[in-house]
Amino acid sequence: MLIAEENESNRQVWLEKALSAIPPGLRILDAGAGELKNRKHCRHLVYVSQDFGQYTGGKGEAATQGLHDCHWDTSRIDLVSDIAAIPAPDASFDAILCSEVLEHVPEPTHALDEFARLLKPGGTVILTAPFSSNVHMAPYHFCSGFSRYWYEHHLTLRGFEIKEIVSNGDWYSLLRQEILRLGGLERRQGGWYWPFAYAYAVLGVVYFRVRKKHRADDLACFGWHCIAVKK
Repeated sequence: MLIAEENESNRQVWLEKALSAIPPGLRILDAGAGELKNRKHCRHLVYVSQDFGQYTGGKGEAATQGLHDCHWDTSRIDLVSDIAAIPAPDASFDAILCSEVLEHVPEPTHALDEFARLLKPGGTVILTAPFSSNVHMAPYHFCSGFSRYWYEHHLTLRGFEIKEIVSNGDWYSLLRQEILRLGGLERRQGGWYWPFAYAYAVLGVVYFRVRKKHRADDLACFGWHCIAVKK
């Protein structure tokens, strides 16, 4: 598996499992749904998507800032709105999914407030967000990431009980990802020394293949995956 795929692949496996555990026929809100990537895991549910619909891909100045998607289509979104002011009645959803979105929200705790309003008692919120992320989707990138302690503090404060919180990868996975990113980044910058960056990456790959498999998710990881229930 390419390391660039590990983050996404791990997350999709976890999301499919978490979403399939929701009983059929319940109503779910996919908050910050973007291009509806996770809709395929919600075929057994009544699916409603929400997004603010302002990011359209890396264009103009944004194309030179961090990482970006060249094309981004949110034309199929059901509810176009601010994630902190979604036009739906109180307690109108049985579940809410919010995956890889909170880092793009200027005040992410306001999104949690909105989820608490929209969920029925006993409803489930499924959250994923990066622990450490490079700038992406500029200029809509406001936070580098969230620790498990952020979830534990803010969800508990809003009357949620955390049922599961697990790390996606660990510090070594994150380091390996960035080492493998180095060659392409240096080549894009146009420096003459980019071949050395690729050589360094090869040495990194060899190192990670021979090192003992001790985890360090207490130090860092790709991100945390969380399931919580509204009391």
